[in-house]
Amino acid sequence: MTTVNLDALDLSALLCSRVCHDVISPVGAIVNGLEVLEDDQDESMREFALDLIRKSARQASARLQFARIAFGAAGSAGASIDLADAEKVSRGMFGDEKTQLAWSAPQALFPKNKVKLLLNLVMIATQAIPRGGRIDVAVSGDGEAPTLVLKSKGSHARIPPHVESLMAGSPESGTVDAHGILAFYAGLVARAAGMSVAFSIVEDEVTIRAEPAAAGTETEAGGEEPDTALA
Repeated sequence: MTTVNLDALDLSALLCSRVCHDVISPVGAIVNGLEVLEDDQDESMREFALDLIRKSARQASARLQFARIAFGAAGSAGASIDLADAEKVSRGMFGDEKTQLAWSAPQALFPKNKVKLLLNLVMIATQAIPRGGRIDVAVSGDGEAPTLVLKSKGSHARIPPHVESLMAGSPESGTVDAHGILAFYAGLVARAAGMSVAFSIVEDEVTIRAEPAAAGTETEAGGEEPDTALA
C-alpha cells in the first residue's frame, strides 16, 4: 500500500481546517446569543442567551486549549509537557454528560511528542464510542519508555473506520482529507516519538495501546517533533 507524504503546506492546511471545524460551532453559538441580546428585550430570552454564551465560550476555550497542546507548539521553549496539563485539557474537551473520562497517570513531565500522542489518542478514543460512554486513560512507565493504554467502552463501540491505515500513513483512498487528518497526524507523532500503536476490540470495549516501538521498526524512525506544528 502506498505511503502518503504530505508536504508542510498541505499538512498545516488540513490541521488548521480541523481546528476551525471544532471551534466554529461554539463561536457561532456565541454570535447567535449576542444577536438575541441586541434584538430581544424579553428577560427570559436574554437569560437564555447569556447562558448560551457562557457555555459556548467555555467550550470554545476548552477546544482551543486542547488543540494548542495536541497539534501546536505549546511549551515549545522546553522539550517536556506536564501530564497534569494533558489531563486538564482532556477533561475540558471531553468530560461531559455524554462521555466520562477516567485518568490514571503519574504527576510528571513527559517528552512533548509522547504527550501529544496521548492527546491525539484520546481524540481517537472518543471516536470509538460515537454514542458516548466511558474512556479510561492509563499511563505507566517513565517518560522515555511509557505505556499508554486507552479503553473506550460504550454502546456501538468500534475501531474508528480507516484509523489504522491512516495512522500507518497508507490510507486506502491514497489521499488524506480534513476528516482523516487527525489519525494521520497521530501516526506522524507516534513515529516521531518512537512509539507503536495497536487497536483491539472485545464486545463493547475498544483498547488502544501505545508502547515503545521495537528497534529497527518503521514506527521508530524519526525522533523530532513534526516541524509543521501550529503555534
